[in-house]
Amino acid sequence: MKELTEIKYWIFDLDNTLYSGQTKVFSEVDKKMSSFISEKFGVDLIEAKKIQKEYFYEYGTTLSGLMKKKNINPNEFLEFVHDIDISWLPKDKLLREELIKIKEKKYIFSNGSHAHIENVTNQLGIDGLFDGAFDITDADFVPKPHLEPYKKLIEKFKLDPKKSILIEDIAHNLEQAKKLGMKTCWLENDEAFAKKDADKPYIDYKINNLPSFLQKINVLRNN
Repeated sequence: MKELTEIKYWIFDLDNTLYSGQTKVFSEVDKKMSSFISEKFGVDLIEAKKIQKEYFYEYGTTLSGLMKKKNINPNEFLEFVHDIDISWLPKDKLLREELIKIKEKKYIFSNGSHAHIENVTNQLGIDGLFDGAFDITDADFVPKPHLEPYKKLIEKFKLDPKKSILIEDIAHNLEQAKKLGMKTCWLENDEAFAKKDADKPYIDYKINNLPSFLQKINVLRNN
């Protein structure tokens, strides 16, 4: 773990990573996706959920599937599904403290929108602590785990992959990062889709608590 004190670019996924998946924040987005599909195509919520998950598994995001199969306007979709009230989500003071201690560059890399990133970071109390964010529009709506957004992230922020780490809750989203030279860290969870590739050799670190992990790195850095 000492090698991580040399990392110059810290890259964080957003959903179920910067906040715990147990908070069910993404469940609110998930419900809005089902509502969007139901209203747009005149199907009940059960059928809408089926379509939603089929597209997610096949294309990487529900939006990507809707764009390819249904010619949906991506901005309309993103505006609708990320319009959620998460005022109940508590501030994460420990995460804030540990992020502040990391003086190197910090970025958010999300399949969500900039508005969603802003909403979540504001609510967690960690807004203003990142050097940039890369969202699905920056990726031209091509989501992780496709290779293109990783390359665009590196290009946008002029990152050196060999001095970077990506922290993610979805294990297979780490594969392309590792291929490009990054260190990879999987945030353990019990979501079947997120953990199905957790035994792959492209995962360098496995953690169960992000603030505690960062705290350990910060302690090592100062010793």
